[in-house]
Formats: sequence, C-alpha cells, structure tokens
Amino acid sequence: MQPKESILDVLLYLFENYFDDDLEPVTDQTTLETELEAAGFPREEIEHAFDWLADLEEHRERSHFTAQDSIRVFADSEMLRLNTDCRGFLLHVERLGILSAEARETVIDRLLALNDEDIGEDQAKWVILMVLFAQPGEEDAFQRMEDLVYDPQGQWMH
Repeated sequence: MQPKESILDVLLYLFENYFDDDLEPVTDQTTLETELEAAGFPREEIEHAFDWLADLEEHRERSHFTAQDSIRVFADSEMLRLNTDCRGFLLHVERLGILSAEARETVIDRLLALNDEDIGEDQAKWVILMVLFAQPGEEDAFQRMEDLVYDPQGQWMH
C-alpha cells in the first residue's frame, strides 16, 4: 500500500528542489509534472499543487489588506480545520512581526486550500515560509521564519 501524498508534500518537494529566489520554477511546468510523477507523487496531487501555487500568485496580486493592530477572530469553518496549535502559532508569528495582517490572511487562505481536515502547526510553518518566499520585500521575515522552522528545539515559545 502506497503512502498518501498530500498537496503539501508536493509543494514542499517543489519548494526545496525547484524554486529559485523569485519563486519561478527552474524548468517548465510540464517537465516538473513529469519529474514529480517519476518521484512517486499522484497526478491529482500534482495538479492540486500547481493550482495552489497559481492561487497564491493571484492572491498576492489582488491582496491589499491594510488593517493595523487588528484582532483576528477565526470563523467557525476555519476553527474546524485549523487546530488550536496552528491558530496559536499563526497569532504568535504575527505578534513577532514575521507575518503582517495581510500575509496572515494569505497564509490562512492557502492553509485552507490544502484540503486537509486537521491542519496543524507543522503545516502552518511550511505554508508561512512559502507565502513569505512569494512576497517581494519579505526577505527578512522569510529568514526569521526559516530560523523558526529549522529550530530543532522548538524555541519559538520563548
């Protein structure tokens, strides 16, 4: 029995192996799809991952959120899918100044687009990294977030 691969697994594989500093694939999408299939990812998840990336770019282009010092209240539908650890981590990273309110909303949108039922802190970390990577001018925030993701002690709580 093959392990179930998720959209996030495909995205992480792409993120770690094929993206340069401008979130542009090193090769064309058709070639990437072929390589991802050869790596064992299911076709459906590959297609979902490319849709996810296209939606991220579209969200970035149309998003002009300007709230300052806002309090985020999660909708019931978001609370059903984003577990307590995930929501707490999102708010913590925002308080640290790594995520702006606008980026937070993009992250929540992209987390919900993963189609997972129970989305936790680990998924949030990777999606935050991808969102920050895709945002021009967020290099410092990306670096700070990368430090949190690769911190083996989980010291983000301190």
